[in-house]
Formats: sequence, structure tokens, C-alpha cells
Amino acid sequence: MTADTMISRLLSEYGRTYAQQAGISLRDKPSPLYRLLVLTVLCSIRISADTAVAAARELSRAGFRTPGAMARSGWQDRVDALGRAHYVRYDESTATALGDGAHLVLERWDGDLRRMRDEADGDAGALRELLQEVPRIGPVGADIFCREAQAVWPWLRPYFDDRACEVAKDLGLPHTPAGLGRRVPPEDHARFAAALVRVGLSKDAARELQAA
Repeated sequence: MTADTMISRLLSEYGRTYAQQAGISLRDKPSPLYRLLVLTVLCSIRISADTAVAAARELSRAGFRTPGAMARSGWQDRVDALGRAHYVRYDESTATALGDGAHLVLERWDGDLRRMRDEADGDAGALRELLQEVPRIGPVGADIFCREAQAVWPWLRPYFDDRACEVAKDLGLPHTPAGLGRRVPPEDHARFAAALVRVGLSKDAARELQAA
């Protein structure tokens, strides 16, 4: 299989961003950006991506789509929403982290993550540091947010973190952000990064692609 064919298959079969899976119509607006942050928090522990996505959907259904709504919500309401998604073991600590994080976003960035973006001033490293001020988000979580946010923040492109680059290397593809970024149009960078991560999480998918 040529590299072009493999990339085409990656995009067509696995190129769904996690924001899309969570039902987030990602735009450069406060609510969808905050919902992406919530998804990032949920993905930042050792739990399956599908469970984290289901939890993000439940929190959204409960109406917690803005930092204000999350901050006003009851701790037990957040626990219950996480429980409906079977986000167990971490439901209580995550409910606390979500409440604390909502208050931080309100106080630090006036509830609008575009202010965080402006504070980073075009520096992806600075953005990663700011994201890690949010409870529960560490380096891995910061990468998750940036991989997805590049869909609406073009200045982040190409954003392919170490995880995506390692999978690309295993598949015989370019394995630097610049090299990967040159293989697809900029508007597909987020989808391409998500596809690589999804394949990395699925041994069957990786074997199938490598064997083709």
C-alpha cells in the first residue's frame, strides 16, 4: 500500500475527531471550546476514549455546556451524569475537577477560552502550559486539546503530538509534525491526527493497515 493510499484510508475509516464523536460542533466560540475542554478533562485519566466521549455527551445533555452552567451545577448532578456514562471509579474526583475547572475558567479567562488563546499569543507551548493550569489536565491532556483545537485555531497547525507521530512511524509514514502536515490539506490536520491516535489505540486496525 502506498503512503497516499494509507493516508486516504486513515482519513476515511478513522478520521473522525473525538469532538465530532462527542457531538461537539467545534467552532471558535465559547461554548464548543469549553465542551472540548471538558472532553479533554474526561480523557485525561486511564479510561477508554469511548467512555470519556459518552461522559461528555451526558454532561452536555444535562445542560453543562458552559463554565457558568458547570460551576452552578451540583456536585451530585455531575457525579450522576458521569455515572450514566459508566464513567466509574473516577466519577467523584472528576466531578470535583470539573467544578474547580469551571470556576478557574470563569475567573482566569472570563469564561471564554479564546482569552486563553490570546494569552498564548500564537505559541503552542504557551497554550499547553496554560491548559495545564486546569485541574486534571497534564501534558497528555494538553496534547489532546491542541490536536482537536487545530480544527478551529489554524495557528496551531500542524499539531501532531508524540503519540500520533509514533503511530505514523510504525505505519511507515512521515513521523514529524511538519512531515505529516504536508501530506494532507491543513483543514484535515485534526482529522488526520485523530485517525493516527485511533489506530494506535486499536491493535487490530494497526495490524490491518500494516498488512495491506
